[in-house]
Amino acid sequence: MTHVINQEVTVNSFYFRGGAGLKTFPRSIEWDGRFVTFAEAGLRYLVKQGSGLVQLFDMTEGDTTYRLRRDGSNWTLVGTKVGL
Repeated sequence: MTHVINQEVTVNSFYFRGGAGLKTFPRSIEWDGRFVTFAEAGLRYLVKQGSGLVQLFDMTEGDTTYRLRRDGSNWTLVGTKVGL
């Protein structure tokens, strides 16, 4: 089941992967007064929006997937999905 949230969140830490072309991924966020730490196995998507790019991330914690959107320096929790 997918839950639409669309709330701004704070990203507390990051990790990097990708060899020579390092890519940044969120490691933990603060949302609704709680802290969520993700497994280091997320997916990153680049989406063209007008003349710019928006980054989307699917990050997991346990059996929950969190979709995050990064637009410049702003981070939004788009939604969550439990299970497969």
